[in-house]
Amino acid sequence: QVQLVESGGGLVQPGGSLRLSCAASGFTSRNYYMTWVRQAPGKGLEWVSSIYSADSNTYYADSVKGRFTISRDNAKNTLYLQMNSLKSEDTAVYYCKVSASWGQGTQVTVSS
Repeated sequence: QVQLVESGGGLVQPGGSLRLSCAASGFTSRNYYMTWVRQAPGKGLEWVSSIYSADSNTYYADSVKGRFTISRDNAKNTLYLQMNSLKSEDTAVYYCKVSASWGQGTQVTVSS
């Protein structure tokens, strides 16, 4: 059974940084995408970034390109999202997703 547990969210001032983590377990597939998705208050889901397990190629939404970095630690089975130069519009619940499995989400609030 796939389990995903996010952590690392919180309150940060504009221009600040946060690193989200997603501890993953229970995968049987060899190749899969690990993805961060977010949902801002009153809005729909927005894809943020993905990394492919087979080659570690990374992909970013235009809204976060150059500010966010996705990475994974295979030894720890953990996915990360380093978020720099945060803006108020980055405020959202951030979810980790692998195939059809979702984590519980972690709140990121960017405010002065």
